[in-house]
Amino acid sequence: MASILKSLRLAADPNRLRLLLLLEQEELSVNELQEILGKSQSQISTNLSQLKQAGMVDDRRTGKNAFYRLDAPDGVMNLLRQAAQEVPEAAQDRDALRLVLRKRKDKMRRYFDELAGRFGRQYVPGRSWKGVAEALLKLLPPLVIADLGAGEGTLSQLMAQRAKKVIAIDNSEKMVEFGRELARRHGIRNLDYRLGDIEEVPIRSATVDLAFLSQALHHAAHPERALVEAWRILKPGGRIAILDLNRHHFEEARELYADLWLGFSELELEQYLRAAGFQKLETAIVHRETEPPHFETMLAMGEKAIE
Repeated sequence: MASILKSLRLAADPNRLRLLLLLEQEELSVNELQEILGKSQSQISTNLSQLKQAGMVDDRRTGKNAFYRLDAPDGVMNLLRQAAQEVPEAAQDRDALRLVLRKRKDKMRRYFDELAGRFGRQYVPGRSWKGVAEALLKLLPPLVIADLGAGEGTLSQLMAQRAKKVIAIDNSEKMVEFGRELARRHGIRNLDYRLGDIEEVPIRSATVDLAFLSQALHHAAHPERALVEAWRILKPGGRIAILDLNRHHFEEARELYADLWLGFSELELEQYLRAAGFQKLETAIVHRETEPPHFETMLAMGEKAIE
């Protein structure tokens, strides 16, 4: 644990205090902090290095990038929140942080907007019909299904053939428009396409039998929040099924496919699911692509306990 006196001495500098207050709200990169604070990269990196040495922040490396997060004691942060009232820039920093986080989502949304209408014809890592089949074989219709991060709705339409109702959620307006038009054209009346984020799902609590996420979780800024939302909308006894990429090291996926995470290990997904409240967890690698970089598809499932 960091020395309280050393921590307070370091945080007495307004620039380092602003850094700590920002990292308390969100994990951020140096570039994002630079954009928020309007300081040079070298100045921010120096302050972060000092805070890290003091045990007040930690970092997570993703290829060439590093994301910093708060690691300071609660007692110290309680004092610093009070001191924030003496730093007039702190309120402005919060507004700038909201803009930076909005840009994160906008970057991903632009990618999917451009992809709408040709999604089914373009290669996407991890889109495996074998993996989908493995998941569908475990489902028992008729169910009310939430397809979270549904894209253009190909899988939603497939599931709607047997489901009682499918609610497809996506955060791209063009994807939603395209999916609705496809459903209308094919006469699918039990498919409800909604604009929304998988971290804040526009579905009432405890109304869904199955929450399904196919290659969507690695696009979530906070995967754990998405799984908490999935738990919320499920009825007691409801199930979650996740198809996503096993952890890999193909860094180009961040630019090529707007991926925020390079997949997840089975252990990571189990930890996320357990923390969200799911029980009876199962994970398995259900497909491995033959071409480099040999993406692997993982199936993870869990159940919401009956109260």
